Amino acid sequence: MRISTFLTRLIVLTVAVPSLGWAQDQTVETQVVDAMNQVFGSHPGIRAFHAKGIVVEGSFKGTPDAVALSRAVLFDGRTIPVTVRFSDSSGLPSIPDGSDGANPHGMALKFHLPDGSETDMVTNSLKVFLVPTAADLRDFFLAIAASPPEAAKPTKLDQFVASHPTIPAALATIATPDSFAHEEYRGLNAFVLVNKAGGRQAVRYVVTPEQVVHLNAAEAAKQPPDFLMTELPERLNRGPVIFHLKAQLAAAGDPTNDPARPWPDDRRVVELGILTLDKAVPGSTEAEKKLLFLPGQLTDGIEASDDPMIDVRDSAYAVSFSRRTP
Repeated sequence: MRISTFLTRLIVLTVAVPSLGWAQDQTVETQVVDAMNQVFGSHPGIRAFHAKGIVVEGSFKGTPDAVALSRAVLFDGRTIPVTVRFSDSSGLPSIPDGSDGANPHGMALKFHLPDGSETDMVTNSLKVFLVPTAADLRDFFLAIAASPPEAAKPTKLDQFVASHPTIPAALATIATPDSFAHEEYRGLNAFVLVNKAGGRQAVRYVVTPEQVVHLNAAEAAKQPPDFLMTELPERLNRGPVIFHLKAQLAAAGDPTNDPARPWPDDRRVVELGILTLDKAVPGSTEAEKKLLFLPGQLTDGIEASDDPMIDVRDSAYAVSFSRRTP
């Protein structure tokens, strides 16, 4: 898929809404959510981004290699219940699953720990993030909103992408899967695993399926608009879906504070555990409204790195959550 085609189709999906201003004292996280609303409109009870999704449940069991890296109870080998939400991109709750604008797809995980607490991971099918900062992310959506199909060339979006080469690099890594179960998802922010001896290792998460299957653009366009949302429950009725949670280990000099900069492909990858999904949640549409996934909701043995986007995402998700709940 050509990057220009992806961005053009994303513009077509935008909603015509009045330009949103903001007070000088608004946080950049609030501005990001406002910019998303400016592109996609506001939909009561719905997330500002990754609006369309489905919730499933299962369990996770860590490996001995994970125990060597982290003292977190999540990885100690016991069976941990988990709630997972798969989603399409964009802020449109009715976006066709096979459209370019539905990429990248998301996978958010909430692990229910033995003491009643929770720890989250928020991943998606990009291999690297679009931009390094929250201000850049805000300005990217504002550039989309300011670049309707009839806009003079070069549009605001053309100019923004030209000055941010990380955007085409990131978009080049995505495609439409034939199933949520056949996509690889990545945690784009770096986290630090801490073991019982106090050893610290920066990692980025990778959630790998048993196989990756992508559709080409023509195949994706022929799919029913909700094919991903209907296929996954049908698949789970036939048996569990397996994913492998892995950690890509940073080496000296690898950047941990910029999610738009990839680490070299030759970095060691360690399997942290097996994720087994076996049940679609009844009434998923209502169930997902109560779920808030926060990348910075951590447990002992897992710490945030120096990536400022972790706090930004936490705050932006909280803003979006406050707007979709009574």
